[in-house]
Amino acid sequence: MFRHIFFMDSKKWRAICEGLCKKNTEAKTIRTRDKVSIIEEGDIIFSLISGKATIAKAAHQGYLLTQNFVKLIPNKKIDSAYLVYLLNENKMIKKQFASGMQGSIVLKYTVTQLRGLELPKLPSLEKQKLLGELYFSQLRYEALIHRKTLAQRTLIFKKMEEVI
Repeated sequence: MFRHIFFMDSKKWRAICEGLCKKNTEAKTIRTRDKVSIIEEGDIIFSLISGKATIAKAAHQGYLLTQNFVKLIPNKKIDSAYLVYLLNENKMIKKQFASGMQGSIVLKYTVTQLRGLELPKLPSLEKQKLLGELYFSQLRYEALIHRKTLAQRTLIFKKMEEVI
């Protein structure tokens, strides 16, 4: 079976988390009989390395989900964006993760930790949706500010080189 599969590196993962990505991702074809997990738009993806979660955009459809990433499937009582917010920002969840980290040099999160997480009391689904949207709006805002700062830095350094 042939499929177009996209591979993620850490820079692309960061771009997914920030809600910004490059549109010119190069497709690669692999051949396998192994069962593989492919990212689809709307999937909640959790990095076992960084401990961060995000929701996949259409631009990331077809990426190969490797062993360092897990696809989360929430039940109907929790909004996807709100779950991402909880996993990334909630102090109680961070504490649970910190108590069960594995590894001596490179710390890694585990699927067992994810399964065993105790979530705080959930607000109504309506409030969850609102909070999730607000969280992702804040992430986009922070990403744009970061992008603006980098562009200003590049411009200033270019001007400085012209003076020298």
